[in-house]
Amino acid sequence: MSTNCRRRLIRDFKRLSTDPPGGISGSPCPDNIMLWNAVIFGPADTPFEDGTFKLMLTFDESYPNKPPTVKFLSRMFHPNVYANGELCLDILQNRWSPTYDVAAILTSIQSLLHDPNPNSPANAEAAQLYRENMKEYVRRVRATVEDSWLDPDEQVAMEQDSAGQA
Repeated sequence: MSTNCRRRLIRDFKRLSTDPPGGISGSPCPDNIMLWNAVIFGPADTPFEDGTFKLMLTFDESYPNKPPTVKFLSRMFHPNVYANGELCLDILQNRWSPTYDVAAILTSIQSLLHDPNPNSPANAEAAQLYRENMKEYVRRVRATVEDSWLDPDEQVAMEQDSAGQA
C-alpha cells in the first residue's frame, strides 16, 4: 500500500474522530484501512430527517488524487442516487480535489440530501416527483427513512416476505 494513501487515510480518520461534523460518522474497517463504513443522519427539516443511512467508501492507492467509490448500503430514494446506491455527485466525479477528505465527502453527501439536484438525475422517478409532486416525493423518502432503521439484511428479508405475500 502506498504510504501517502495510508498516511492520508489515518489523518482523515483522526480528524473525523476528534472533530466530527454534525450528523455524520465514519471509520475504516478494522482489517482494511481502504474500506470504510459511514453513517449519515438525515438532516433536520428535510424529508430525510430521522434517517440513519449507511454507506461504504472504497479507496484505492490513488487517493487523495482520485476520489473513493461511495455507495449507499441503505435503500435510498433520491434524485441523485442510483438504484444500486451509487451517487451522482460532482465532487466524486469531475470536481474532485485532493483537498477533500472523508469528512468533506460525507458532509457533501449530507447536504445533497438536503438540497438535491433534479437536473442531473441518477433516479429519474425521484427527480420527476421532486419537481412535480413534492407530496408523493416526501412520502417515498419517508418510507426509506423508516427502512433505514433496519439493518440491510433485515430489509432484504422484509422485501422477500412482502414479495411472497403479493
